[in-house]
Amino acid sequence: MAWLTNEQLEQLCFKKLGQNVKISDKASLYNSDQMELGDNVRIDDFCIVSGKVTFGRNVHIAIFCNIAGGTEGITFDDFSGLAYGCHVFSQSDDYTGLSLTNPTIPSEFKNERKEKIHIGKHCIVGTNSLIFPGVVMADGCSLGAMSMLTKSTEPWTMYFGIPAKKLKKRKTNLLDLEKQYLESEKPCNF
Repeated sequence: MAWLTNEQLEQLCFKKLGQNVKISDKASLYNSDQMELGDNVRIDDFCIVSGKVTFGRNVHIAIFCNIAGGTEGITFDDFSGLAYGCHVFSQSDDYTGLSLTNPTIPSEFKNERKEKIHIGKHCIVGTNSLIFPGVVMADGCSLGAMSMLTKSTEPWTMYFGIPAKKLKKRKTNLLDLEKQYLESEKPCNF
């Protein structure tokens, strides 16, 4: 995978740009001045990221993902990520037929749902899953492959299905590994 150089990243004029950020030269970013990227963020080939989006540290977005932050925004907390082909939308048209739809229509003729999305720390989203406006994915949650999340979740719980349903609690062992990892990054103080 070919990554944008540090110079190319700086030219995108991010709101915030952390250290060791890797973005594929085949990814498309729109409104990058509204984006915040923490340390060790990685965005792979053929991803589209647009609007107000905040990435914490150690966030990974796998190939073919679509992250549409719009005006309300999407936040990915530390150590979260999307597997291949996921879609996260902070706004959606009204499908009931009560209003017109699509981006060519002026807003006074539409009834869009626009709500912030928050993906908590240590959340993982499985391949080809969808997350809709207003969802708060609580810390430590996992969403199985090909799932559709339309409602907020409980912490450290596994979800799966269309629509996603609670399966069982998720283990928290990775919190010890996080602590070890972060300690290994600290410089030695003599």
